[in-house]
Amino acid sequence: MSPTASTDDGDELLARLGALTAQARALAEVQRSRMELAVALQRGMLPRDLPVVGGVRLAVRYAPAYQGLNVGGDWYDAFTMSDGRIGLSIGDVQGHNVEAAAFMGQVRVGLRALASVTGEPGELLAMTNDLLLSLGSDLFATCTFLRLDPASGVIESARAGHLPCVWATADGWSGVTRDEGGPPLGIQPESAYPVTRYRLDTGSLFVMLTDGVVEGPSMRLDEGMDHVVRLAGIAAVARLDANALAAAVIKGAEQVGHDDDAAVLVISRDGPDAQP
Repeated sequence: MSPTASTDDGDELLARLGALTAQARALAEVQRSRMELAVALQRGMLPRDLPVVGGVRLAVRYAPAYQGLNVGGDWYDAFTMSDGRIGLSIGDVQGHNVEAAAFMGQVRVGLRALASVTGEPGELLAMTNDLLLSLGSDLFATCTFLRLDPASGVIESARAGHLPCVWATADGWSGVTRDEGGPPLGIQPESAYPVTRYRLDTGSLFVMLTDGVVEGPSMRLDEGMDHVVRLAGIAAVARLDANALAAAVIKGAEQVGHDDDAAVLVISRDGPDAQP
């Protein structure tokens, strides 16, 4: 081989390496832009503030997806209803793109708006289901809606294909709620959503979460739920702050290797005389 041919081959190799480097930089920039969009979606469509009620502590954590644009489908919400009770919702929209993010916003806003018509959780989910079906979207959402009476601690719960909640009491008991539930929102017309009642006693807590917290390539769903049950039990016995528990639960989402959003909403009851 002549020296000239060798030089030409080297130049071609360098040119190819340069092109590959430029492509890698472009892909990295796209990834960075997607993550910035993920954060913007989370900030723009999720509530800025939580209700402040004596005796009840609320804490939330939200972690956008680690990979690509697998973001936009999870949400949480908490608001004061017209009768003074607190409405709380958490859910997950099928899909991970801008369309899913928009649909998530429709579900959350729809729940809030229809709560002014009926605060009963089962009726509220049924009306939201009908509303979403009328929009003609191909997407659907899982959801849990709770109505909490801060004075009595009574929680009324209805589920639409979503994960159960985790509970724990100050005397060391903890577990997973076993309410019946109904189908996801936006799939089946005239669906029914049974309501189950619980009592949140002083020192007790509820944990609402999405599957990105407890399920992923590195952990099965049952293992993830057991982990949250253990954390909740420790937090209740040790009288940990709701924010501390929410932070610990969302930290555990890293162990599942999730490529999905992860959302956590913790409700604890300190008693009627506690200060917000």
